[in-house]
Amino acid sequence: MPTDTPLRYVLIGGGASIAASHVSALRRLPVQIVGLADIDPLRGTPRAQELGCPAYTDHHRMIDELQPDVAVVCTPHPSHPQLAIDSLHAGLHVLVEKPVAIDVASADRMVSEAEASNKVSAINFQHRFRPVVERAKAFIDAGELGELRRVLVVENWMRTAAYYRSATWRGKWDSEGGGILMNQAPHTLDVLCHLVGLPKSLIASVHTRFHAMECEDTAQAMLDYTGHTPGYLTASTVEAGDPCRIQIVGDRAAIEIFGETLSIRTFKPSLWEHMQTTPELFSAPEMEITREEYPLNADLGNHYAVHKDFLEAIQTGRPPRCTIRDAVKSLELANAIYHSSVTKQPVTFPLDRAAYNDTLATLQKLHRLPD
Repeated sequence: MPTDTPLRYVLIGGGASIAASHVSALRRLPVQIVGLADIDPLRGTPRAQELGCPAYTDHHRMIDELQPDVAVVCTPHPSHPQLAIDSLHAGLHVLVEKPVAIDVASADRMVSEAEASNKVSAINFQHRFRPVVERAKAFIDAGELGELRRVLVVENWMRTAAYYRSATWRGKWDSEGGGILMNQAPHTLDVLCHLVGLPKSLIASVHTRFHAMECEDTAQAMLDYTGHTPGYLTASTVEAGDPCRIQIVGDRAAIEIFGETLSIRTFKPSLWEHMQTTPELFSAPEMEITREEYPLNADLGNHYAVHKDFLEAIQTGRPPRCTIRDAVKSLELANAIYHSSVTKQPVTFPLDRAAYNDTLATLQKLHRLPD
C-alpha cells in the first residue's frame, strides 16, 4: 500500500549509458536513489557523485549496508539473472533492463525466484507503453481482429561500426549473447509476443553480413502459428529507412503499426464469410479503413512510463505491465531463431532449454557464426 516514506532505490550497473535513462525517470518520481554499484569505478563514481549517493564496486556490500527497497539492474545481459536473484534474495523489488537474460533457462530461474519472493519484479520493455501498441493490444483483446491469418514484422535498427567499438562487450557471444536479436530487436520481439503470443514453430537464419563482430547483424525467420498461420520476421542493424512495421491480419480486420501510426482495415463481411457467400470469383470484401496517430511525449513509451507503472505495482500489489514471466516469451523467440539457424532445422515451442544452451556454448566457443 502507498506510504508517505519514499522507496529507496539502488542502481546496479549504474555507470552504464542506459542507466542515465533510469536516473532521468526516477528523478520525476517520489523515490530516493540512495546508492549505485558498478564494477568500473571510473564509470560509477562520477554518476554517484552527480546523484549525491555513495558508490560501490560490490553490489552485495551496497545492499547490505544501505538496506534499500528496490534494485534497478542496468548491466550487460548475461549478468541479469544472478543480479536479479541476489536482489530478490535480499528482499528487494527488482526492475531489470531488457533482455531478461541471454538464455531462456536462466530466465526460467529468474521467474522461479521472482514468483517465490513475494516481491515485485519487472523487465524494462518500454515499448509496451507506447499508445499505438496499447491501442493495438486493446483492439486484439476485444476480439476485433478475429482468427489470425498472417503476421509480418520488419525491423530496421541501424548501428554503426563506432557503436560496436564503444563498449568491449557489444556484439560478442560471451558478453552479449547475440547481436540484433539480443540488443535492438528485443523490443520488437516483445511487442510481437505481447500482441499475438509465440508461434507454434519456426525456421530461421542469422548472418553477420557487414559488421566486424562475432554475432549477427541480420536475422530472418518464418513463423508458423496455430492453424498453420504464416508469419515472417526480419531484423537488421545494417539497413536504414522506414520505422518498424508490424502487420497483423485477422479474419475480421487487419492492423498495421508503422512507427506511431495504427492503420486498421475492417472487413465487411469477414474474410471467411465473404469467401463462402459471394458469387464473385475474384472480389475482396468491402473494407472500412482508418488511420490513427498516437504521438509520443515525455510520459509515454519510455523509461518514465515503466518506472511509474513499476512503482504503482509496488504500492498497490498489482502486477507490473511486463513481469519477468512475460518477458521470457521474446527471449525464447530469439533463442529459437539462433537455434534454428545453427542446426538448420525447424524449432518447435516450447524451446528445448538444454539443446539451446548447447548451441549457445558452441557459438561462444566458435566466436563467430557458422557458415
